[in-house]
Amino acid sequence: MAISRSEQKEKTRRAIIDAAIKQLGVEKSFASLSLREVTREAGIAPTSFYRHFKDMEELGLTLVDECGLTLRQIMRKARKRFKKGGSVIRTSVKTFMEVTETNPNIFRLLFHERSGTTHALRTAVDREIQFFIVELTDYIQNIGYEKEAAFAQAEAMVAVVFNAGAESLEAKLGQRTDVEKRAIQQLRYIAAGAKCLHLTK
Repeated sequence: MAISRSEQKEKTRRAIIDAAIKQLGVEKSFASLSLREVTREAGIAPTSFYRHFKDMEELGLTLVDECGLTLRQIMRKARKRFKKGGSVIRTSVKTFMEVTETNPNIFRLLFHERSGTTHALRTAVDREIQFFIVELTDYIQNIGYEKEAAFAQAEAMVAVVFNAGAESLEAKLGQRTDVEKRAIQQLRYIAAGAKCLHLTK
């Protein structure tokens, strides 16, 4: 069955996004990607790119948005696991590491562009990280903490998890377990300190 023009356009747009993600790697950041490399990988002519994106920066912003969506899906997946019992911290870290391992190039984009050369992409990454912090703040508030305390705790925890994620991307297989264990321990210290402060008020 023939596909419609709009379906074909979306298919091509998706091919461009997937091609850009596939091109990323340890030695290849988004900033070093060329339009020709992306379109060649996507199997389209360079001129066709402009029917879908204004420029490479707009493509980068789209990729960051997708990464942000993946992060929010991580938290939703983790929250479903919480309901089945088990450690909230352990489950959160393991879920994050699982997704980082299965989608390494998406997260390389996020980690690289957080301190990259493009202001628009840095701003977009910061915005997505704030979404992550806000979701965690809401969760912590729901277990009894005031908003300010919940936000401070969430911000510290997100920093730990993101640092662990960045480290795990470059770690060898045997080292990933050590990175995960250390992140869990650090998060428990944060949670324990927050609980002590909460109880002494």
